[in-house]
Amino acid sequence: MPHHAAADGAQLYYRDEGTGPALICLAGLTRSGGDFDYLAPHLPGRRLIRPDYRGRGRSAWTGAASYTVPQEAADVLGLMDHLGLAHALILGTSRGGLIGMYLAATAPERLTGLCLNDVGPVIEPGALERIASYLGRKPNATTHEEAAAALERNLPGFANVPAERWRAEARRQFTESAEGLVPNYDPALREAFAAAIETPPDDPWSLFEACAGLPLALIRGANSDLLSRETAAEMRRRRPDMIFAEVADRGHVPFLDEPESLEAIHRWLEQCA
Repeated sequence: MPHHAAADGAQLYYRDEGTGPALICLAGLTRSGGDFDYLAPHLPGRRLIRPDYRGRGRSAWTGAASYTVPQEAADVLGLMDHLGLAHALILGTSRGGLIGMYLAATAPERLTGLCLNDVGPVIEPGALERIASYLGRKPNATTHEEAAAALERNLPGFANVPAERWRAEARRQFTESAEGLVPNYDPALREAFAAAIETPPDDPWSLFEACAGLPLALIRGANSDLLSRETAAEMRRRRPDMIFAEVADRGHVPFLDEPESLEAIHRWLEQCA
């Protein structure tokens, strides 16, 4: 399994598949590069690089203090250096989009385009409360089948999702053990999340403004509780050239293989080319 050593020695897992221009796919807060399995078949001729952040998936657990956007952005740059990439496109889902905007602000020469999946500079408080309610806690479900049913029942804003997709999501998010299901991330992520929301940025829009000059795309779940319609509208006002798609029957976050998502991603890739 491919790993690379971060600057502090942490062993971080990544997948590097395909040939062509590099597209780095950054997952959500608790998730891993496997989230982009749905998208990958729709991007032939593209080199997909999918890291697992520290403390998630197959990467090393390094403690709550290291689970921050700046550290995770530094790890992305470290991976790019390891792979010999002077620059790359970034597609960021939720947390991954925040990392992408942070990189646009701190290392703009390394990015050639940014696609944001259901995230912007303003995150709705209700979504933060929802995430805090489950983050770092073992689920009540004891099997993947039970977890799939719970996801379908409890995730807000989703409709017309096949049962097999929920089963796949349950397998990605949880590992079966003798004690039942356990999340596929370090529970200490809960501490890092709590610390982050206690100290919100003074000017959240500054990160978005840092994307000036980059080909930009935004995909929003039509029923998202994290990225409001108002925030998405303001992002579009500030960047009228930004490619935008809203995905029906999706909350936070679209899976990215929906027709609306794919159309926006392909338009963005063409623009970046």
